[in-house]
Amino acid sequence: MSPDILAQLAPTGVLRAGINMSNFLLVIGRDAAGDPEGVSPGMARAIAERLGVPVRYMPYPRPGELADAVGQWDIGLIGAEPQRAEKIAFTPAYAEIEATYLVRGDSPITTLAQVDRPGIRIAVTARAAYDLWLERNIHSATLLRAESLDGAFELFQREGLEVLAGLKPRLLSDAEALPGARILEGSFTTVQQAIGTARANLAAAAWLHDFVEEAKASGLIASLIAKHQVRGLTVAR
Repeated sequence: MSPDILAQLAPTGVLRAGINMSNFLLVIGRDAAGDPEGVSPGMARAIAERLGVPVRYMPYPRPGELADAVGQWDIGLIGAEPQRAEKIAFTPAYAEIEATYLVRGDSPITTLAQVDRPGIRIAVTARAAYDLWLERNIHSATLLRAESLDGAFELFQREGLEVLAGLKPRLLSDAEALPGARILEGSFTTVQQAIGTARANLAAAAWLHDFVEEAKASGLIASLIAKHQVRGLTVAR
């Protein structure tokens, strides 16, 4: 292992891994010791093992807070987005999640293309990767933000909004709680889950790039998805 890589990824002798606790597909809970469990923590552990150092999880309640804390963690497991890439060097995606829309059963909206129109209000979780995509791409509809997934669903219901944006697996459960609700066919984006490090860490970024490509090819990521029985998460191409 190159001393430069170790110095950039484990300057304290421990790999500090930032984990987004709000992504229920990537983090399924905590183990008996209180550490996060799931695909993202599993990836961080595999990186630490390859480096030959212990891992210390740094949980963040929301992805925006994780992104803001770049420099406090050595690697951050988060959706790769251009806005975040200004400060974070991302690997290729290791997993993908479809993002789409939910509407009420009596809604006249039947396709993705009908959402971005004047008068349409979209409930979304603030600073989620798909919210950042919507901020760049929605021009006529109005985005209304909540601080959590549950909050976005509550906002959608309470204010009688026309559309709820979210990750498809979560929307499937939301639809069960709202009789007649429909999930629009297709996806407006696919959230690319990646591993980031500070942009100054050039050697580390290159090493992480190769690690992720190897993890996809070797079946490591597929095995973590299977181990934790995650539905709606696929290995990135």
